[in-house]
Amino acid sequence: MKHIVKIITLLVAISAMWIGLLEMSVVPRSQTWLLSIYFIVSLGCYGLLMVGIGLMHFPTCPQEAVLLQQDIVEAKHYLKQRGVDVGSE
Repeated sequence: MKHIVKIITLLVAISAMWIGLLEMSVVPRSQTWLLSIYFIVSLGCYGLLMVGIGLMHFPTCPQEAVLLQQDIVEAKHYLKQRGVDVGSE
């Protein structure tokens, strides 16, 4: 829910800035189509930033890694009993 609020806030801020620039005639009318491109690029940069931050703070779970390794050993043992070649242990 927090991310939705952030995105909506960002969209409102950019839209307000866009409308303000159009109303003040800072940007010539012939180049207003560039604002939509800038908007899309900035939204993409924001998305990449959020993905990067999420990857930097990705939690590690050592207990789950141990459980996964145990499951792998059990699966290999089960498949060996059934005659399936599972490679090296």
